[in-house]
Amino acid sequence: MASRFTGSAVIGSAVIDSRAWPCPTCGDMRMFVQPPCTDGHTDDGGECPEWACADCGAAFVIGDVSVVSDILRMRLAA
Repeated sequence: MASRFTGSAVIGSAVIDSRAWPCPTCGDMRMFVQPPCTDGHTDDGGECPEWACADCGAAFVIGDVSVVSDILRMRLAA
């Protein structure tokens, strides 16, 4: 899913990535932010596949199928 805008947003004192994508819940283009990753995806310099709509909170998991299945396995094991 390609975004029309990529950049950073400042929330409090944290700088987080943001991208514009169509939000199915809101019904139009919205900013999606990437909260701090607690699953370890960014430990090796990778990008976390989890994104959330800054307006309604709808969540996307975007990325390689192996990344998504790893996340699901980790959550089921917890």
